[in-house]
Amino acid sequence: MVMTSAKLGGAAVVALHPSTMVGCTYRCDDRYVVGREEIRQFARAVQDSHPVHRSEAAGVEFGYGGLIAPLTFFAIPAFRAQRAMFDTVAGGYDLSRIMQTDQVVNYHKPIRAGDALTCDVSFESFRGAFGSELFEFKTEITDQYDCPLITSRTSFVGRGQAGGPRSHSADDLVMRGFHDRPSRAGLRSRMRKGSDPRPRSEGACGGRTRRFESVAEGEKLPPRVFSLTLGDLVNYAGVAGDPNPIHWHPQAARAVNLDAPVAHGMLTVGLGAGYLTSWLGDPGAVLEYAVRFTSPVYVTSAGARVEFSGTVRSVDPRQRTAVVAIVATCQGRKIFGRATAKVRLSST
Repeated sequence: MVMTSAKLGGAAVVALHPSTMVGCTYRCDDRYVVGREEIRQFARAVQDSHPVHRSEAAGVEFGYGGLIAPLTFFAIPAFRAQRAMFDTVAGGYDLSRIMQTDQVVNYHKPIRAGDALTCDVSFESFRGAFGSELFEFKTEITDQYDCPLITSRTSFVGRGQAGGPRSHSADDLVMRGFHDRPSRAGLRSRMRKGSDPRPRSEGACGGRTRRFESVAEGEKLPPRVFSLTLGDLVNYAGVAGDPNPIHWHPQAARAVNLDAPVAHGMLTVGLGAGYLTSWLGDPGAVLEYAVRFTSPVYVTSAGARVEFSGTVRSVDPRQRTAVVAIVATCQGRKIFGRATAKVRLSST
């Protein structure tokens, strides 16, 4: 079953049990046009200082023709599409009781300023476990030329409302008018199909990516500490368009038995991405990034500190790639149960 924005939200659809919706695919009616300043704002929100996310001159120097987005920027349009799908397959769930558990991303080409993105979301699986329900979505993002950019798989865990009355704490705090009205301004018809006139780099094609000969199995990446405040969470929520109040409102967090507001899962993934690419040299050289969440990052009025470290787990001489294992901790607890990245290394 293929759905668009116009088909989502009908009572007959929402009434279906989530298990009957497995296999459905949703496509956004409109495209998400990536802005130059939006890339810079997102880079600041995830504390990613790589120059290709801040300076057009650096983007040109790296061979991208301008700014490219941080590795987790795709979460902005993907979240909107996933939210529309999620509201359909799981309309009885309280937003404040939904948590992300896994994220696996395959990178085909970098997202660049000016790209017009289309999101296709598939509802891959649903199952109940330990009194909760697990949902998995696959999101495919393409540009205005139908070139694949991102393929991601995201898992969420949530609790339905059958056991008691719905809490309105989240509804009372979420920004009014959060849901976008579908735009039918004919953007697709204005986007000319055909080959992309701008050169697209696959990354790791020059000397700016770490050289294969300089990387060895067992090599340790230098550790790095990121500081987070409640203001950082509010800023990320605004930039990323995530309305869940458990990430910034202490009362909403306590209402769902959390000790304090918790950092967005994709914010911590974004911190890890910046940590990785600062070592690697070229964000376009990341091929895959996979994270399993195990512990939340609680951010109190005193803030929180997240420490990242990494190890080169393996190298592949034939493909000239490496797999890096990333460890993230906060107050002595691992926040990632597993985090790995496959990267392409330079031959020059």
